[in-house]
Amino acid sequence: MLGIEDCLTEVMAIPGALDAILIDQTSGMAVAVGGGSRHVDTEKSAAGLSETLRATLDGLATTSPGGTIRISDMIITTDNGHHLLRPLETVFDGPLVIYVRLDLERSNLALARHRLQALSGRLITT
Repeated sequence: MLGIEDCLTEVMAIPGALDAILIDQTSGMAVAVGGGSRHVDTEKSAAGLSETLRATLDGLATTSPGGTIRISDMIITTDNGHHLLRPLETVFDGPLVIYVRLDLERSNLALARHRLQALSGRLITT
C-alpha cells in the first residue's frame, strides 16, 4: 500500500512541482504537506482549495442534466504557476484531494496530469 509520505514524495518528483498538499475533502484540512507548502499557511490553503473544488462541483452539477458530476481533475493557471487538484477515491477514512503547484516554465502539465492519474489509480486499488 502506498503511504501518505510516499504519495507526496512521488508528487514532488513530478518535474516542475513546487509544493503539494494532501487534503481531506470533507473537512478541508491538510493531511500532509510537501515541498514549499511547509512555508505557507497550509491549513488555510487546504480549506480554500477544498472549498474551491466543492463550489466548482456544485456549480457544474446545476448545469448537468442529471444534477450530478464527477471531477477527474481541475487545473487553474495563475501568474505564479499551474495549480492542479485531483480528487481521490481511497481506502483511507474519507475522500482525499491531491493538490500540486507547478512552475510555469519548468513543468509539463500533461505529464503532471498523467502522473497524478497513475498515482491516484494506485491509491484506489490498494
